[in-house]
Amino acid sequence: MADISLARSKMLLLSGTANRPLAEEIAAYLGQPLCQVTIRRFADGEIFVRIDENVRGQDVYIIQPTNPPGDNIIELLILIDAARRASAARISAVVPYFGYARQDRKDQPRVAISAKLMANLITTQKSWHDLVVVAPDAGGAKMARGFAKRLNASLAIVDKRRPSANVAEVLNVVGEVEDRDCLMVDDMIDTAGTMCEAARALKRLGAREIYGCASHALLSGPALDRLSAAPITELAVTNTIRVPDERRYERLKVLSIAPLLAQAVRNTHSDQSVSSLFD
Repeated sequence: MADISLARSKMLLLSGTANRPLAEEIAAYLGQPLCQVTIRRFADGEIFVRIDENVRGQDVYIIQPTNPPGDNIIELLILIDAARRASAARISAVVPYFGYARQDRKDQPRVAISAKLMANLITTQKSWHDLVVVAPDAGGAKMARGFAKRLNASLAIVDKRRPSANVAEVLNVVGEVEDRDCLMVDDMIDTAGTMCEAARALKRLGAREIYGCASHALLSGPALDRLSAAPITELAVTNTIRVPDERRYERLKVLSIAPLLAQAVRNTHSDQSVSSLFD
């Protein structure tokens, strides 16, 4: 049986073209080959990037200084986006030289703080606008309340009825969602009727961006078509159920719970607390 201590995601090293020899030296010290990447330019000079190896669920380190020319920062951003869309578990930018760092404060009127701008371009943290956590039905209110507490957000609840099985009809939304970002939380998504109808109701009431998350992605029957057409900016689910490629779409993000389950097994085996994993 494999040692659970090895459950941590595999490390992959990617290099841009700004300083390939340095990346090769780093890889040699780590005893880790550089991941195969295709980087070329279109006729007009635009950069094309393709990661030629599987990075799903793995820790990706992208080595790319951002010294002039400005294409180096663009190349780094495209590499990050490619890794994110390929479902890497974590993405870390290794930037030996951070371009525009000298402009790190506003020392005179009408100047940019370009160091902060460059950092903001690289980071992937979401910026919520007046976030409200939404329970797509009354049964999910308790879970949504827990999310709202952790995210320091307000709470809204969708009031719905089911005329028939797997058919949801929104009657009302309890809570203020106008001009606010909404995060809908649920335990599972089956045919996606509940989440999609709730998203449309939130949009009609003036919500800004609408995000969704669920633990289990069944994605049965018309789920994919419904989600593709729904006004949901991003839907995050876990891989408790394998989501095959044909059941995925661009705005679906599948997160791995393997590290969490592995740690739970380890803690159980060594008589340590499991509940502490959720603190």
